[in-house]
Amino acid sequence: MYRKEIKVLDCTIRDGGLMNNHLFTDDFLSAVFRAVNSSGVDYVELGYKADESQFSRSEYGSMKFCSEKDIEKVINGEEVKSKISVMVDIGRVDPSTIPQKSDSLIDMMRVASYVKDIDKAIDLANQIKAKGYEATINLMAVSHARERELDEALMQVEKESNVDALYLVDSFGALYSEQISHLAKKYKSIMPTKEIGIHAHNNQQLAFANTIEAIIQSVNYLDGTIFGIGRAAGNCPLELLLGFLKNPKYDLRPILEILESHFVKLKDEIEWGYTIPYMITGILDLHPRAGMKLRKSESKDDYLGFFDSLAQSDSA
Repeated sequence: MYRKEIKVLDCTIRDGGLMNNHLFTDDFLSAVFRAVNSSGVDYVELGYKADESQFSRSEYGSMKFCSEKDIEKVINGEEVKSKISVMVDIGRVDPSTIPQKSDSLIDMMRVASYVKDIDKAIDLANQIKAKGYEATINLMAVSHARERELDEALMQVEKESNVDALYLVDSFGALYSEQISHLAKKYKSIMPTKEIGIHAHNNQQLAFANTIEAIIQSVNYLDGTIFGIGRAAGNCPLELLLGFLKNPKYDLRPILEILESHFVKLKDEIEWGYTIPYMITGILDLHPRAGMKLRKSESKDDYLGFFDSLAQSDSA
């Protein structure tokens, strides 16, 4: 699948950091950046731009904050080829502390938002654009959004925002390809001047398939992570995505190399990816927090009991 408009964003460090409070070593962060930067991927998302008055560096790693010094340390003298992205959460960043793009190593900021907060997301994204950055809105938990409210939010983004793209986010890994197709067409129809992105979760082992379906529907901003690392069931594996795209500008070799050198061992230390509890939360269209809690308990493999408890709560 070759299309020049396609942009691949790697969020390995940002999304993977949700599994360990971003407590990666400096060597690991630099190695991942070096691999992604060498692979030809368009954007590398390093972490969050979180307010240090709300979060402590004694509890979270540097990529929770992504100061200019933090980012410079990760780059570690490498020639930067990929654009650098960070994510911002509404209410967890003070817009006045964001420097002008001319004073920053960051190229793009992605605003994470639910449909109900679209006004706040548009305001924050427009402030970010005004400072010279690329900006997107990542509309989360879309599988829980009511059709009319979603339509109204999309119309607002089209009319009131200056964002470069709006992301379709399958937060609970609950969507199937038919639904991705329907939503992608809806987004394109209501927002003809905006690019569309896809961020797929792998609860039902559909993150890659759903990303392919989004590509078919002319979605051009594509998220992936090395080995699918990410919260709970994880994300679309970057190595699969690059292999599928068949674009000569992307080089799979640096990704395979770091998979071998770092991620095989990491998988033994941190659990992520498809497991039955995350499959269950996916088919029930629920947040994976219950599955994460189960996996940390002594009854982590009580699949039937877990299913029954959630199914009963869901039907109550």
